[in-house]
Amino acid sequence: MIVKNIHSKIHEIRHQKVMLDFDLAALYEVETRVLNQAVKRNIDLFPVDFMFQLTLEESESLKSQIVISKTNVSMSSQIVMTSKSKRPKASLPFAFTEHGVSMLANVLKSKKARQTSIAIVRAFIALKQYIVNYNELQQKLEELETKYNKRFSDVYEALNYLMGIKKVEAKTKKRTKIGYKN
Repeated sequence: MIVKNIHSKIHEIRHQKVMLDFDLAALYEVETRVLNQAVKRNIDLFPVDFMFQLTLEESESLKSQIVISKTNVSMSSQIVMTSKSKRPKASLPFAFTEHGVSMLANVLKSKKARQTSIAIVRAFIALKQYIVNYNELQQKLEELETKYNKRFSDVYEALNYLMGIKKVEAKTKKRTKIGYKN
């Protein structure tokens, strides 16, 4: 399973990185309703920090984001999966955090579920590592910017001074000389 493929299915909702039930069902190769039934039978394994149900506003917002991103192949496949998921229109998708995804492998109890869960957890770890590296890089860039901004302002000031001297010299040469002429 390609980690990049999984990355496209990780969304940020309520300031958390999550995967939606229909995406997970597709990865685990089960129907969304089967996945949700397994979760509901074992609801004690999925506290609020492992899984939550989207609100109507979050669901609508997510749908509009997916429609806007139709050109992205992975996102357009989500639209197809949503229509194939046989989800009743009244029910809202469930969002699973990294820990919730890990728990799904225990609930589904298949070899495919365990392998998929490992791949998904690796994708979450890679995403966290990317964020850490990004933050470190951003901090280093800010340090360089402040360090070199001072140097560039000094150079700019020196150039302005030299240009001012050149202008004064040019004006001096253009003036008509007074005094003894040959």
